[in-house]
This record gives sequence, structure tokens and C-alpha cells, in this order.
Amino acid sequence: MIRTWIALFLFLRVLDLNAQINESLPRSIPESEGVSSAGIQDFLEAAGKSKTEFHSFMFLRHGKVIAEGWWNPYAASLKHTLYSTSKSFTAAAIGFALGEHLLNLDDKVISFFPGILPDSVSANLASLSVRDVLMMSDGQSPDPTGILTMDTNWAKGFLALPIVHKPGTAFLYNSMGTYMLSAIVQKVTGQKVIDYLRPRLFDPLGITGMDWEVSPQGINTGGWGLRLKTEDMAKFGQLYLQKGIWNGKQILPRTWVEEATTKKIDQDPSASQARKDSSDWLQGYCYQMWRCRHDAFRADGAYGQFIIMMPEEDAVIAITAETPNMQEEINLIWNYLLPAMHNGKLPADKANETRLQQKLSSLALPPLTETTNASISALAGQTFTMESNDMHLQEISFMFNNGICEMTIKQGDLLYPLSFGEGNWQVGNTPMHGPYLLTRAKSNLSLIPVFKIAGSYNWIDNQTLQLALRFIESPHAEKITCHVDQKNLTLTLQNSFDYGGKKTVIKGVLK
Repeated sequence: MIRTWIALFLFLRVLDLNAQINESLPRSIPESEGVSSAGIQDFLEAAGKSKTEFHSFMFLRHGKVIAEGWWNPYAASLKHTLYSTSKSFTAAAIGFALGEHLLNLDDKVISFFPGILPDSVSANLASLSVRDVLMMSDGQSPDPTGILTMDTNWAKGFLALPIVHKPGTAFLYNSMGTYMLSAIVQKVTGQKVIDYLRPRLFDPLGITGMDWEVSPQGINTGGWGLRLKTEDMAKFGQLYLQKGIWNGKQILPRTWVEEATTKKIDQDPSASQARKDSSDWLQGYCYQMWRCRHDAFRADGAYGQFIIMMPEEDAVIAITAETPNMQEEINLIWNYLLPAMHNGKLPADKANETRLQQKLSSLALPPLTETTNASISALAGQTFTMESNDMHLQEISFMFNNGICEMTIKQGDLLYPLSFGEGNWQVGNTPMHGPYLLTRAKSNLSLIPVFKIAGSYNWIDNQTLQLALRFIESPHAEKITCHVDQKNLTLTLQNSFDYGGKKTVIKGVLK
């Protein structure tokens, strides 16, 4: 009998774990949750005309997904680099550790790192607390992140820098400060943040497949580097909207959620009211989250990665994108989605509901247009030796077969094959690092391989090949133009986040 009960318990436990792993958010239709399908269509139309290149969008009302879409070749199954949206997850780890009495917000940062302190500890450094770091008031100036990622020991470098302002008094966005929070979590738990969060946050929410970059010391980068699926982002937002409750259980302390989402410091106390009224970056900073207009708050990542939580509307909006203007991206939400929300159910609107679903299912970023009557003989089967260059590209070769261009790059001792479809996206993998914010510097940063890619090609003329390469688990892409003139190759590369039009030109000669 005892064995039977044990077997039954284990069986039920497996069922419970499987339910958690496979858990998806409930779905509904917009009008049933008081949202106009026509209003969401207006948002999507405006998004398509904006400077923002959207990759995914998910809209929750009353805890249910009412609209979701991915712009092909991006897809629901793919993770996406979150950049600084990662900070809010690092802060959640602090919240869990606080609830487990592993630390206090008034603990001094130096108390966690006795072995790597500078010879002389200033009064400001001595007073720096976990709370100060959470609210981006470390006291350093300027932001040291770019410099410190070139160091071999980021925490030691952080502690060695001058703290010019009394901690807690001045706001300065400091991603390396968030790395210090990650390091503190690892100190008090013995686990990387991603591993510490797994049974506490990721498993209960049914989040799987996540990964997170690490420093040379094997510590999650904290302030950036987490990759999640869009629905995972939405789940995190819904958890905070529900004050830390998930499936009827308080998994994240309510007091932490309330404390972490309220204003702690002004970004610019001297800003005029007119500036504040038009900016979502001047509403106050919380604990690794931003306050927004309309009494909302958000997790916020470079180039347009957002989890926007709207308590008054009981709504969550998750977006991945690449944009030169993050305020414009948020304005689309205030201008179109906010007025689409109403109290109570709306009358059924089958026509607009159908049109919305058709629109969502057809979202796509177009591949390069298929070329007609172009010759591939100028590059087919050819290998070019490249001149010395900062990207360490040594050789590039080309093969064409059945509408697929195979370009192989030799970089150092490594070969990177890349596939491009003619008039379509050819999806594949590569261990080659794509365009990324911190790779511009020679930083000691461990990026995550392997990268999923989608490639497309066409011919501008008989001597000029154009390639579009998307790193579809990041916001970024590359445009590559290959011009061949007899035995000479000119390779021009442009990253999608170089909005000023910066280009890299590399010359090569037929091998």
C-alpha cells in the first residue's frame, strides 16, 4: 500500500511538472476582454509605417492573450535577445533572495566581495548598498560598462572605480551595477542567476529554453544577455501585474513586487514638466524597472525590447523589435492600444476580428526580391582572399545551387557557412557572432553560440550580389554587398543598428 501511494505521488508530481513545462497563457478574443479588434489593427498598420522594425507582439488583457504575432522569419518558438529587459529578471532574483533572508537591501556591496576590494575604500564606496544599485544610483560617472567589459574581473574593476556622488542621490544608468547584483546573488546562493531563478520563476511560469550570457568569472551578465521567447516575457509581466501570484500561489513576495515597481528616483530632477509629459524616460526609476506615463511600468531593453505592464487597464504588452526611436515605439501603444481598451465586454465584431487574425498571421519582413535573368558566373565556385581587416575575415567563397547561395567565411581558423535563399528566407544556424552592441569593443564577453539565422539574396546587376542576413534570436541584421570586378572583390557590410549609415568595406582578390 505504501509503495502504491508513493508511486501515485510520483506520478502526480510528474504530471504537475509536465503541466508547468507545457503551460501556455490562456487565449481569448479582443472584444470578450473589452478591447477593440479594429484598434489593434490600427496599431499594426501604424507599426508597419513607423521607423520601428517589429519582430513580435503579444497583448494580454485580464491575463489572457488577445492578440499575438511574429514578423516572419521571427517566430513564436524563437528566443530573442532582451538587452536591458534582463535587468528586471536580475532584480527578481534579488527579490527571491530577500524573501529567503539571504540578503537585505541595506547590505553594503563591499561586504560581498572582501577579497577584491581596492587598497583604499572610499566613504562613498563603503556606503554603497544593494538598494542604491537597484535604483541606478551607484554614484559612478560616467557609466563604466563599456570599459569594464574589457577587464578580466568585472566586479574588481567596478569596485576600483571612483564613486563621485553619494550613493542614492543621483541617477545614472549603469549596466555594470546590475552585473554586481548578479554577482551578489551568486555569492549568497552559490548559483548563477539563471539557475537560481529556474525553480523559483522559470519552472512555475512554464518558461523553458532560456539562456544568459556570462562574464569571464562565469557570472550571468545581469544587465543584459538573457534570451527568452515573447510569451515568456508576457508571463513575467503578468506575474508582476498579479503581485507575484501564479496559479493561485504567491511565488514572488508581494511586498517585493510592490516595492520594485514604485518610483525610487528621478532620472532628471531639472526636467521641465513639458519634457516629462512627453517622455517615458522621465517618469521615475524603480528597482531595475521604469515608470511610464499612464501609471504604467515596464522592463526595457535597447533597440525596443519591452514588457509594459498597465495596472489600471489590467494589460500586459510584450514586444521585440529593432528601432532607432524607442519613444516612438511606446507612443504607438499609447496612441492606438490604450484607447482600444474599455471596461467590460464589447459587442462581438466578427468582421474586424477575422481581419485582425488575418493581419496577425500574415506579418512578415520581406526577403530580398527574387532576381530575374541574372548571371551567377561572376561568383559561382570562387574563393577570394581578403586583405587584412579588423573583422579578421581571411577568405570568402561562394556556391550557388537550386536558388540557394552558400557563402563560406573563413575567420581565423574557423569556417562559417551561411545560406541565403533567392526571394525567400533560408533559415539555418551559425556559431558566428552577429552584430551586437558590445562586440564593437574588444570586450571579455562570452556570447552565446549557436545563432539562428535567416538569409536572403538577390543580384543588383551581373557583378553585384546583395545579401540580407538576420540573426533571428536577436534584434539585429546585416546587409552584405559583394561586387566583383574581374579578379577583385569589394565586400561592403552594414549593421542594422548603424542608423547613421556606417559601412565597413573590405577588399579581396581571387584565390
